[in-house]
Amino acid sequence: MAAASKKVLYGLYNDEEDLKSAVKSARKSHLDIMDVLTPFPVHGLDPILGLSESRLHILGFIYGAIGATFGFGFMSWALARDWPTMFGGKPYWPVPSFIPITFEMTVLFAAWGMTITFYTICGMWPGAQATILDNRITDDKFCIAFDVTNSEEKDVSGLQAFFSKTGAAEVNLKTI
Repeated sequence: MAAASKKVLYGLYNDEEDLKSAVKSARKSHLDIMDVLTPFPVHGLDPILGLSESRLHILGFIYGAIGATFGFGFMSWALARDWPTMFGGKPYWPVPSFIPITFEMTVLFAAWGMTITFYTICGMWPGAQATILDNRITDDKFCIAFDVTNSEEKDVSGLQAFFSKTGAAEVNLKTI
């Protein structure tokens, strides 16, 4: 089943301050922004867009705790329960010697878990096709995009007027 095509009207800006002003103006006018694309992270853009803080760090902690529990539990089981071996009078359950592996398992589980979660949430699994509005967005342009698939001509004209009012260097319509 083929994905339905979507019409996107986007404006390109030359400066991040112009972009932030345009986003503020769009939010003030209650325009439904589809996406804002920048070539680098723009400080202060998330609060202007009304985005909440990511909860990925909470999942990172949970994945790390699972890794620490798994690493410490496996070593405890293997060395003290399944195959207890006396090494030079040392105890069967040498907890201090488990710390490096426990730490490494914490980092491993947190890194893999957060990476897989991030890719899944963002839809970036293997074989996914990237949607590129304009190649210059990854170089030196800043973009605000609106979905105009089901919009009337007057709404599209209003958005074009918004772009010219906010100082967009270029306005384009693309079907993706």
